[in-house]
Amino acid sequence: MSLPDTPVSPPYVPRRAAMSGFVPVRGLQYHVLQWGDASLATPERPPLVLVHGWMDVAASYQFVVDALAAAEGFERWVIAPDWRGFGRTAPPPGTDSYWFPDYLADLDALLAALAPAERFAQIDLVGHSMGGNVVMSYAGVRPARIRRLVNLEGFGLPATAPAQAPKRLLQWLNELQATEALRDYASVDEVAARLMKNNPLLPADKAAWLAPHWSEQREDGRWHILGDPAHKRVNPVLYRVEEVLEAWKAITAPLLWVEGDRTDVAKWWGHRYPRSEFESRLAVVPGVRKAVLSPAGHMLHHDQPEALAAALATFLHPATQDRHCRHP
Repeated sequence: MSLPDTPVSPPYVPRRAAMSGFVPVRGLQYHVLQWGDASLATPERPPLVLVHGWMDVAASYQFVVDALAAAEGFERWVIAPDWRGFGRTAPPPGTDSYWFPDYLADLDALLAALAPAERFAQIDLVGHSMGGNVVMSYAGVRPARIRRLVNLEGFGLPATAPAQAPKRLLQWLNELQATEALRDYASVDEVAARLMKNNPLLPADKAAWLAPHWSEQREDGRWHILGDPAHKRVNPVLYRVEEVLEAWKAITAPLLWVEGDRTDVAKWWGHRYPRSEFESRLAVVPGVRKAVLSPAGHMLHHDQPEALAAALATFLHPATQDRHCRHP
């Protein structure tokens, strides 16, 4: 089925230019975008690290970075990597599966390279979706490194039981025998149209800007999504809620939870993971602040970058934060 015709839109024009580069991380050349540099960092404005979600890329944060500079009234040093196997960070040779501990280890090594604790005692850390789950665990195992923590719809996953292990392993083995593939597209405009089909709230100019960051044209002339198809395979390791929550309990940084008003977790998991269960999980982290953006769905950093930036500015800016602490 072909995508509907979409009028070509002039792409979004960034207000802060990102510097693209590669950083050696655990045997990989990690693609990293940086807005500004270390000269902008202070203890009150530490490096701001933004990590993306599943089948997304670091460039997705461009709109929020632009809006945040306006909301805060200053430019901050911002770092956003492409996770392994996403964007322009290639997967390790021979990779057929991905593991959550690798994302934590990659983040740890990236921070050691770009913002080592000897120079920057703490960072502000933001994660979306899968990245939100990563930053929650990381903030629990490296609590001293995090000044402020933001989770953008990183809900976690439905609980599992040991009895599910054999079936999950069998599914993984069967998927390893199959060839995974992602759809390719005839033009970058088709990629933009696909982004807008996936998210009806995404404006045409932002879709046109994201498309060449989310895909690339290869020798066959077609545009290919910058994501390793192996990410589609099931994880053979069960999601153990009790273990995850032990890390969440160890979080010491103030936490901001942000969601879109149109996000419905029942569409993803049905009755296997009700919203009430997530709320009980989040309650193990003390003093959580919450924000709801409207109208916004799961890709809230695309849908409402200005509103998200305003929420971040209130949470991250020390003077604003101190006022909230004095007047709960």
